[in-house]
Amino acid sequence: MSPQHPVPSDLEIAQGADVLPILSIAESVGLGPDDLDLYGKYKAKVHLDVEKRFADRPRGKYVDVTAITPTPLGEGKTTTVIGLAQGLGKLGKRVFTCIRQPSQGPTFGIKGGAAGGGYSQVIPMEDFNLHLTGDLHAVTAAHNLLAAAIDNHIHHGNALGINPFNVSWPRVLDLNDRNLRQVVVGLGGKPNGYPRETGFDISVASEVMAILALASDLRDLRERLGRIVIGETMKRKPVTAEDLKAAGAMAVLLKDALMPTLLQTLEHTPALVHAGPFANIAHGNSSVIADRIALRLGDFVVTESGFGSDIGMEKFMNIKCRASGLVPDCVVIVATIRALKMHGGAGRVIAGRPLPEALTGENLEALESGCANLGAHIRIVKMFGVPVVVAVNRFTTDTDREVALLERLAVEAGAETAVMTDHWAQGGAGAVNLAEAVVAACERPKKFRFLYDLDLPIRTKIEIIATRIYGAEGVDFLGPAETQIKRFTRLGYDKLPICMAKTHLSLSHEPRWKGVPTNFRLPVRDIRASVGAGFLYPLCGDMRTMPGLPSSPAFENVDIDLETGRIVGLF
Repeated sequence: MSPQHPVPSDLEIAQGADVLPILSIAESVGLGPDDLDLYGKYKAKVHLDVEKRFADRPRGKYVDVTAITPTPLGEGKTTTVIGLAQGLGKLGKRVFTCIRQPSQGPTFGIKGGAAGGGYSQVIPMEDFNLHLTGDLHAVTAAHNLLAAAIDNHIHHGNALGINPFNVSWPRVLDLNDRNLRQVVVGLGGKPNGYPRETGFDISVASEVMAILALASDLRDLRERLGRIVIGETMKRKPVTAEDLKAAGAMAVLLKDALMPTLLQTLEHTPALVHAGPFANIAHGNSSVIADRIALRLGDFVVTESGFGSDIGMEKFMNIKCRASGLVPDCVVIVATIRALKMHGGAGRVIAGRPLPEALTGENLEALESGCANLGAHIRIVKMFGVPVVVAVNRFTTDTDREVALLERLAVEAGAETAVMTDHWAQGGAGAVNLAEAVVAACERPKKFRFLYDLDLPIRTKIEIIATRIYGAEGVDFLGPAETQIKRFTRLGYDKLPICMAKTHLSLSHEPRWKGVPTNFRLPVRDIRASVGAGFLYPLCGDMRTMPGLPSSPAFENVDIDLETGRIVGLF
């Protein structure tokens, strides 16, 4: 489609797009009807045996897109992922986009959807941001089946001897609802179960979601579900989903969800959408299965890690790469000049309020100061031995002098190059220069390495992440965290990787500290185990696993046109 100026809304662009039948998209990468389960005309599930069928093909280049520490508005990372893929398509590359399915929490809350924006989107955008092929509902159902199994087992005599006050498996819901963070179940007498305190997490924070994203095949999924630990017996023995005889039924609910969903971008490059774990409270990456399939079918695979390099990308390297056996050829860091000026102290960014003039006018001093944050993220990527390209998502208020300064400082900090992009307004044509830079960076030598060895003690692994990634002087393990370290070491979980739950709004645990915070210690108030997923997750600072809604949530603007049946108000 030809870009219009001024650029229409994301929904107007998506609804005006020329959407090809998904069978045509599949055919363009060598897939036929027998490789797919169709969900209507424009989306399909891809069978898992595709990876084996194309195993003789060399793997494509693997590109992970991350970001600086973002503002509450985001820096256009998903839009850049899709724009880059479209730009690679303009260069004649066979390219796949692999991204997460968005949660209804941010979709109906404050952040908006995750299909990209402007002329760099995955379509059909409405399907993508809403139910898609039902994977999130399957995760919610499987998780809550296990929660029901726990209470049912206790109600019917508790043969396993589960300690009701030690159950760590909550229920989940894929909406932001702060009132469900802490609840009491089983009230109303014996017919209604055993009273105990519990709560709700958002579905994308569920261990079941993490398992879906990390599983390599159906057998691995089934085994991981069986290893889920829901609590302990009175004798302090772990109780698993296998013990409760629930893992088989959970796998049945997730059987179709294990297949990634094939969609397309506005420029008809293929996209695999699969899984959706949050990055600040889970590991924040799309699925291993989708990446493996795409790497056999494409010359380039562009995927995305949630939030900044200190969160989603660190987990991509230390958790996802360990699970998949894959390593990236290049990392792209998305930055905006307005965010870097914020990190330089020029003003605050508050969702729903106009940006202060200090962020929209030229401010070289604030930009230079704020580029320390960009430099920190470049340093983090280079710890893993992978080449770095900086993508500058340009706004109309950015001046040529600001652009030149950012480009110079990025290269001085260790990036291969910094490239201005205009994919939001121009689609793939606005990301061709970025695509060329990524192609070149993927040919650069790399010496990939993990940040820590799994044999190190739990405490040491956490301290390495805190000091080397966040810049903390050390870690303060509060009472529950100390207890859990001893408990998990006793149970043999100390060899698992670490999935830090931390704010995305700062390199530290405190969202108010911008730039590159120094002279702080990281407080770890608790540590939880996702044994099935295969990691431990420490809770740093005041982290919530069930978000709340803002005063004016996005769902207030969403409706349906009763004359045409079209969705309105969705971004």
